[in-house]
Amino acid sequence: MRSIQTTGIHHLAMATSDMDMTIRFWRDLIGLRLVACLGRPGYRHYFFEVSATDMIAFFEWPDVLPAKPKDPGVPVKGPFVFDHVSIGVENEEELWELRDRLDAAGFWVSEPIDHHFIHSIYTFDPNQIALEFSAPVSGIDIRKNPLVTDPSPCLEARKGADPVSGAFPENFVRTPLDERIVYKGN
Repeated sequence: MRSIQTTGIHHLAMATSDMDMTIRFWRDLIGLRLVACLGRPGYRHYFFEVSATDMIAFFEWPDVLPAKPKDPGVPVKGPFVFDHVSIGVENEEELWELRDRLDAAGFWVSEPIDHHFIHSIYTFDPNQIALEFSAPVSGIDIRKNPLVTDPSPCLEARKGADPVSGAFPENFVRTPLDERIVYKGN
């Protein structure tokens, strides 16, 4: 099976009722560049650059309410989609600077937590989106050396880190070039 060559998370799309507040947090406090502002009357979709290949985006929906605060990783019951966003920072110094910056701005922020391969702080943006900022631990690269500390990993995890053939159809008909149509978006 040929693996699709991905380049990272292009963007995560979130929602806010206050784009100005969201811009002040992500651009002015966290330091992410605002790289795209799509919109028309009654519609906004703005993008912030996380890295050379990754972005976080927000739709502005006037009637959306901030999420109920939930600590990352704490189990929930019922319908649920997403736990938290983790954004990598270059090193431990950047992590501490960000922690101090969030604290000075009046945002709750955790003390750094050691997860063995990363050190992380946790906070919430003004929309109550749970955030983690993570700095790599020197000498540990889980992409080169996958880490398994679960004493009883699930069946599929026991098959290893790389894609396994046979789970899905490998022979399929590709759409001919002359039939490939890209439709205009909003």
